[in-house]
Amino acid sequence: MIVREHDQHFVLIQQDHHAQISGDIMKQWKSDYFHGMELRESVEYAAYQHDHGWKEFDKQPFLNDKEKVPFSFFDFPNLPKIILYKHGIDEVQKVDPYAGMLCSEHYKRFLLNNTSLEAQAFVTYEEMRQQTIIDTLNKFNKRLFEFHYSLLQLADNLSLYICMNEPGAEKQNEHSFFKKGIPTSTTLHEFCKQKIQLRWLNDHTVVINDFPFEESIEITLKQKVIAKDTIATKGLIDSYEEASFEEVPITILPE
Repeated sequence: MIVREHDQHFVLIQQDHHAQISGDIMKQWKSDYFHGMELRESVEYAAYQHDHGWKEFDKQPFLNDKEKVPFSFFDFPNLPKIILYKHGIDEVQKVDPYAGMLCSEHYKRFLLNNTSLEAQAFVTYEEMRQQTIIDTLNKFNKRLFEFHYSLLQLADNLSLYICMNEPGAEKQNEHSFFKKGIPTSTTLHEFCKQKIQLRWLNDHTVVINDFPFEESIEITLKQKVIAKDTIATKGLIDSYEEASFEEVPITILPE
């Protein structure tokens, strides 16, 4: 779950809904900027499905009993999070092994520096998974894979920019992750700068000054707004299930 807190309410965005925005963004990446076109559908599928493990889970969010706020993907406990990661990768791999390998790399890197036995076991398992997938492919190009993974990272970060910031936020009020722009991997630098600079033009428009996409991108941000008083009275799950989704149209444009 992605959580934005206000004085009297929380804005909650399901991880899978965030991933759908990632996929919509990835589909607009310029064809001339894409290496390995035969794998484009797999890369797009990975973007759309990279948070598949959270899909059912986020329908009944958990409350952080210590902080009295809904758990977000930042502070959700590692052991159940690892189970969700693995489940999501398993499901993506069933449909598209190359996309599964991209998602595996995505989550493996999250836990590379985590010293817990469970995290290190997950990293080892994912390394074995990736090698198993590689062994089934007719050919595997590691440099091309890194390029495709960098695209997944970028699409993820651009979607997080939209989901984690308040629509129309001034630059100084943006989440700390994004105030200096979104860094890009060296594998993308032939097509875009080391950091993509972007900002909210208004509540429904984001502009990017180094625009690597075919055309403007129309997305829909799905969220629920839950009053803190309602949570205190009914509990988080009932409050969330009773709330309706708000759909916020957002356009991403070149500046």
